[in-house]
Amino acid sequence: MLKKFIVAFTILASCASLFAAKGDKAEAAYYHTKAISVAKANLGVPYRWGGISPSGFDCSGLVKYSYGKAGITLNRTAAQMYYGNGYRPSNLQIGDLLFYAPNKASAPTHVAIYIGYGKMVMASSSKGVIITNTSNPYWHSRYIGVKRI
Repeated sequence: MLKKFIVAFTILASCASLFAAKGDKAEAAYYHTKAISVAKANLGVPYRWGGISPSGFDCSGLVKYSYGKAGITLNRTAAQMYYGNGYRPSNLQIGDLLFYAPNKASAPTHVAIYIGYGKMVMASSSKGVIITNTSNPYWHSRYIGVKRI
């Protein structure tokens, strides 16, 4: 009888962890989708150095604000986001943070949100909040890494 109980308990525990993992993935999909939706809702908002609101955003301000509205707290600057918790995946997924620097050896000075299909949403100093291609020659040459939160 005890063996049957242990086997049943082990099976139930395994199933519970499976459901928790699926729930975690669903939750991640929700906050990525929500953050992208918030960022896209701010298309056209002007660039403002240090800006963290819809009256004006800098790049990290837009990312922090968008994920904040989705319930995720991020650090304030691109460099802090890059060096904080998380990991660098080998393939891009929607919601990943893309980091850029003036040269490969320096700390990141720019961050954007990957929205799929080779596109990212970001706050550009010249155009405000925009969607652009990840293959954009200016940004592509400055790309230093990605982070999944």
